[in-house]
Amino acid sequence: MNARELIYAYTANIGDADVASALFAEDGALELPYLASLGIPSRVEGPSEIREFLSALLEHVPDLGFDKVEILIDTEDQIFGEWSVERTTVDGRPFSQNYAGRLVAENGKIKLLRESLDLVRAARAMLPNGVAGIPH
Repeated sequence: MNARELIYAYTANIGDADVASALFAEDGALELPYLASLGIPSRVEGPSEIREFLSALLEHVPDLGFDKVEILIDTEDQIFGEWSVERTTVDGRPFSQNYAGRLVAENGKIKLLRESLDLVRAARAMLPNGVAGIPH
């Protein structure tokens, strides 16, 4: 698969950690660099770690799915785009995000998917005490 096919496969299958993680190369990585400021791992590598990361997210947002995917820059092996989600967490909190991401494809797999997101919204949705739970 090329970069475009991989991002569409990833976003279409985000609700299934096994399928989504299988799109990554053995040394592929999922990076959300700003999550570190929330005390959440910001980089996971390889399909197994990525599956664990996505599974933990799905425990909080079981019906996770992307509602809109827009490709802004597209080459055979790299893509940049935006994708959004409007769901509710198991605690009844809104999980509303607009992601921006860059995907690098290599040999038909995802070598790197680096995403940015709104950390205030993430904290409100995912941390037990909302933004008050952001580590100092």
